[in-house]
Amino acid sequence: RKGQHSHSQDAINQLLLDEAQKGNRVVRLKGGDPFVFGRGGEEMSFLRAKGIEVEIVPGITAAAGAAAVAGIPLTHRGLASAVTFITGHDQGATSDLDWAALATGGQTLALYMGVSTTREISEKLIAHGMAPSMPVAVIENATLLNQRVLRSRLNQLVKTCAVENVQAPALIL
Repeated sequence: RKGQHSHSQDAINQLLLDEAQKGNRVVRLKGGDPFVFGRGGEEMSFLRAKGIEVEIVPGITAAAGAAAVAGIPLTHRGLASAVTFITGHDQGATSDLDWAALATGGQTLALYMGVSTTREISEKLIAHGMAPSMPVAVIENATLLNQRVLRSRLNQLVKTCAVENVQAPALIL
């Protein structure tokens, strides 16, 4: 969970390396797709640079799983011909996004790790032309027994998340 990491990424990389160098078969389990905001690429690059063979077993990215359980197509003829994955939590990268392009429509935005940045995200999208009434879904704990699907509008996203006490992990579409 955000801010509650038991190990830093450097410590995880080192643990993977140490165990592999001992001759152990190491399996790094990650929820979803390890190459979509999952740091799988960082871990793979680190290990390969140290001469460790790496095999990636792909998972289903959270956007596809969350959208499916919520009954929300990521693409839909006449509404959305593209999907854009965005992280709401990437060392300042959120501020550098092309907000005008994201706000133009014709695409589904899948916001990962964005519960704490819903105000910034919604304000920037609206300021760049996205309709305040744009439908939004927040899928908390997608595909788990305790999943919740909350439906709102872009201009009500912050309030919805606050009133419903949305907790990570949650994906916003």
